Amino acid sequence: MVQAAERRTGRNETEDERADRMWVELIQEIRVAQMGVQILFGFLLTVVFTPKYADLGDTEKTIYIVTVVLGATATGALIGPVSLHRLVSGRRIKPRAVQWAARLTFVGLVLLLATTAASLLLILRVATHDPYVPWLVSAVVAWYLVCWFLLPLWIRRRYTTR
Repeated sequence: MVQAAERRTGRNETEDERADRMWVELIQEIRVAQMGVQILFGFLLTVVFTPKYADLGDTEKTIYIVTVVLGATATGALIGPVSLHRLVSGRRIKPRAVQWAARLTFVGLVLLLATTAASLLLILRVATHDPYVPWLVSAVVAWYLVCWFLLPLWIRRRYTTR
C-alpha cells in the first residue's frame, strides 16, 4: 500500500485550490507576454508620427495598419484576463474564470506572434527591399512556432502520464 502512495502523481488539492494555483501561474505568464506586447505596441504607435512614415509605399502602410490592429487586439487579449478576474471575483466561479483567462491568453499569444511577424516584415521591407525578406520572416515565425507551441505540445505529449 505504501508503494502505491509513492507512485501516485498529481496534487492533493480541491478544485478551488487548483484554480487558485493555476490563476497565480497564469498571471505570472501573462506578465511576461503583456510586457512584450505593450512595448511593441507602444513603438508601433509612434511610427505614424515619424517623418519616414510619409515615405512609405502603399504596401508598407497597409502592413503597418494591419500590424497596429494586431498589436491592439493582442494587447486586449492579454489584458482581458485581468478584467475578467476583476469582474467575476467573489462569484465562486474561479475554475471557469481560469479556463477563460487561459483561452484569452492563448489567443493573445497567437496575436502577439502575428504582431511580431508583421512588425518584422515591415521593418525588413523598409530596411531592405531584398527578395529574401519573406523567407527570413517565415523562418522567424517558424522558430516562434517551435518555441511557443510545438516544443511545449511535444513535451506535454511525451511526459504526460495517461
